Amino acid sequence: MALNRAAKAEVVEEVMAHVAAAQSIVIAEYRGLEVGHVTKLRKQAREQGVYLRVLKNTLARRAVDGTPFAALTDHMVGPLIYGFSKDPVAGAKVLSTFAKSNDKLVIKGGALPNYVMDVEGVKALANMPSREELLSKLLGTMQAPVATFVRTLNEVPTKFVRALEAVRKQKEETAA
Repeated sequence: MALNRAAKAEVVEEVMAHVAAAQSIVIAEYRGLEVGHVTKLRKQAREQGVYLRVLKNTLARRAVDGTPFAALTDHMVGPLIYGFSKDPVAGAKVLSTFAKSNDKLVIKGGALPNYVMDVEGVKALANMPSREELLSKLLGTMQAPVATFVRTLNEVPTKFVRALEAVRKQKEETAA
């Protein structure tokens, strides 16, 4: 479907808004991918907070021009699907996971602000823990000393109560 100039400007503006909010962009070639598979990929991406869009490369180049992702324009060749993500790891995870199960989706590259990644860089990013996983590990690490301190403080009265119980049992046995 051909777009007129105004429609192209709207698409560029919409994509520019996603680029401005994005922490990562991952691009993949989808040549030969069936519609049902693309629909499944879009659903998985939506669940992870990744915005997927098939764009003409010229419109995508205009959208990233002047942004920290401008260096990605060299990789924009062929029929591409673009994954914009606020979580730097989410887009790479979604597309890499889908590419493992479907060989027709080929990851071409990606970018973090002011840093362009090749295919291996995207795969390495996909293997990193997500933001939520890292935050939960950090919280567990922060809670560990406090929990240990509380258990230590609790142990003093517990030992005292056990000692009193042992004395009570001993007196009952000698009295009996």
